[in-house]
Amino acid sequence: MSDISEKIKHIRLLALDVDGVLTDGRIYYDNAGEELKAFNIKDGLGIKLLQRSGIKVAIITGRNSEIVSRRAAELGIEDVVQGREDKRDALRELCNLHQLELENCAYMGDDLPDLGAIDAAGLGLTVADACSEVREAADWVSELDGGNGAVRDACHYLLSARGDWSALLADFR
Repeated sequence: MSDISEKIKHIRLLALDVDGVLTDGRIYYDNAGEELKAFNIKDGLGIKLLQRSGIKVAIITGRNSEIVSRRAAELGIEDVVQGREDKRDALRELCNLHQLELENCAYMGDDLPDLGAIDAAGLGLTVADACSEVREAADWVSELDGGNGAVRDACHYLLSARGDWSALLADFR
C-alpha cells in the first residue's frame, strides 16, 4: 500500500475512458439513430471533488460522441480527446500540454485499448468488470462496475489517500 500511497501523492491529472468507465459500456440508439449514453451522477460529483482539490480531469476515448462533449462541459472537463485509438500517446500529449510527467497522471480504463495508458500512467485504475488483463495491469481496482459509481469510488480513493477527503466532506455538513 505504501508504494501506491507514494504514487498518489504525485497525481495532478486523472484521465478517464468513457465507455465501460463513465458508462456501463452499452451504446443505445433511438429510432432516429441518435446515440444515447447513461452517466452516473455520483461519478460527476466525484469528478467535481477532484477538481476542487486541484486535480485536473480529462477524458480520452476511442469513439467520437457529442454526448461525451456535453457531459464533459457540464462537469467542467476542458481536456476531451475523442477518436483516439492510441490512448498512451493521447495521455502523453495531455502531459505535454499541462507540463506534467506521466508519473503525475492517473488513468482509468476498462478494456484492451486502455492497457497502454494504464501501463504508462503513474497510477493505473480500473473498474470491477474490466477485462482480466486490465485488472492485472492496474494498481487499483474499484469494487464497482463501470457506469455504476466506479469513477466516484476512484475519486474517493484518491482524495482519501491524499488526505483531502475530510476537508471536502466538511463542505457538505
